[in-house]
Formats: sequence, structure tokens, C-alpha cells
Amino acid sequence: MSAPADPSRRLDGLVAVVTGAAQGLGFEIARQLALDGARTVLADLQFDKARTSADKLQADGLEAEAAALDVTDSRQVDELFRHLVEEHGPLDILVNSAGLGQDVCPVVELTDDQWRRVFEVNMTGTFHTCRAAGRIMERRESGAIVNLASINGQNPAALVAAYNASKAAVISFTRTLALELAAYGVRVNAISPGPVYTDFNKNVMSQRAKSLDLSEQDMIERVRQAIPLARWGEPEDIASGVAFLCSSEASWITGQVLSVNGGLEGVSAAPPKRSG
Repeated sequence: MSAPADPSRRLDGLVAVVTGAAQGLGFEIARQLALDGARTVLADLQFDKARTSADKLQADGLEAEAAALDVTDSRQVDELFRHLVEEHGPLDILVNSAGLGQDVCPVVELTDDQWRRVFEVNMTGTFHTCRAAGRIMERRESGAIVNLASINGQNPAALVAAYNASKAAVISFTRTLALELAAYGVRVNAISPGPVYTDFNKNVMSQRAKSLDLSEQDMIERVRQAIPLARWGEPEDIASGVAFLCSSEASWITGQVLSVNGGLEGVSAAPPKRSG
């Protein structure tokens, strides 16, 4: 009888691309996939940061490399995925973590440029990478794609309409692609994180605190108290969920949104009237 496979190496031999992996959730996701045995490509617009992050993983004995990638540039996306296939062979996993927030402001003050930019990165960027990866995975009839959605995409919060709508679009797109690639054995899912105190959320909390005339620490505590499990999420919480969806343990799961939110379904409180 052969020895059981090491569960900590459930992605052994697979090739994974994680976008937006230079820092924050993207880096922790890349780290978890690498810990699980995948050769992981950290693709990010901030190439120098991505290279530093990949070096950290390599120093820990993990297989990782950095790649420069602007997900809004479809030609650059297609070029990178072509190169990766030539370099490493089949692509097994794509995780779309590249994302952009917005200034906390009401719709009536939201600029055209900010609306466009948020959608360009969050939705169009996801489309570009999924299309490129989907073509590769469809041909070999295997693969897993995980797109980062958000609690805001399911239960929108006030004052971040562009971000809410872009993440709702990611969820719809994920479900559509899952249907289209199912016949080829390619699974497509989304993960919907709750509040995680990354640099991304630090900026949001600072702006929300000002909008409510609270200190930033009071705002952070208010959010914590609203979470049934009574703590903010850690990047590892999200990374573990992503790694599960990428693994064979999730082989009968596609077109789904995995909520990792400590039980917090959303915050829908209406803001007060603005002064002036």
C-alpha cells in the first residue's frame, strides 16, 4: 500500500498565477499556494515589490517568481500567459486578487474617472486574465480559477458604489464563466472576503471614520463588534479558502461564492445628511 499523500502539499507540481500578489491578500494567497506545493507566479503592476515578495518566498524554500502585469492591458495579459505556458507548461490555477478601491464618497460626488478606473481594474482586468487562462485551461480540459469578490459585492455598503458594483459584476462574471467552462472540467469560483485589516482597508477605515466624525480606532472597533466571530479577518483566513477552492478537495464545486467573513453579511446603514 502506498503512503498517503502529504495534505500540506495538495497542489504539488501545479503552476499557479496570482495577480495583485506584491502585497496584502494577494501575497498571502501566493504564499499559501506555494506552501501547498504550487510553483507560484506573483504577477503585479508593482514589479519591484512583486520581485521582493517572490524573493521572500524563495528564501523560505518555496517555488515562486515575479512577473510584471497590468491587468487592464489585454495585450500584456495575453503575452504573459503565452510566456508562462512556454516556460512552465500547462497553467493549472489562476487567482485574481488585483483590485482597486475608491474614495469614500456619495454617488453624486463620484467622478467619471474614478468609476471607470475601479471597473477597469476590478472587472475588466478580471475578464482579461480569465479569458487568457480560460483559453489555456479549455484546451487541456483542466484547471481552477478563483476570483476575489467582496462582501460589498453581495451586500453593498454606502459611499463606495463603484467598488460595490464592480465586485457584484465579478460575481456574475464568475458564475457565467463557470457555466461556459464546465464541459471542459475547468472550475471557476469566487471568494468573498469580509473585513481584513490590510493597507487597502486601512485607507477605507480612515476615510469612513472621517465621514462619521469618529477616530480611526473607534471605527475599527465598531466594525469588529459587528462581526459575529468578534475579530477582524487575517490574510491567512482568505488564503486558506482560496487554496481549498484551487485543490482537488473542491473538485465538485464550481460557480460558487465562498464567503469568508466571520459571519458578517454586510453593513447597509444609511449615512446621515451631508453638511452644506
